Amino acid sequence: MFSAELRIEGDAAGAALPSIGPEAGRELPRTETEIAADGEAAVIRIKAADASSMRAALNSYLECIRIIEDIHRLTEVRQ
Repeated sequence: MFSAELRIEGDAAGAALPSIGPEAGRELPRTETEIAADGEAAVIRIKAADASSMRAALNSYLECIRIIEDIHRLTEVRQ
């Protein structure tokens, strides 16, 4: 079993939970995902049956995080 933990801190953390929550509810083959708040951080915990499943899950969540940070950066500039 493989496991990973992604922590999102800073201003984008507040947007991460509601944005990534639906993604976590979607079933990825051979993976289990938990998303929770930890103080002011958002934490994504992933367990995968094999390396291939872990890689796919990490790619998916890291892309979501990148998009959240990009949107946050764009909206922060406009305010």
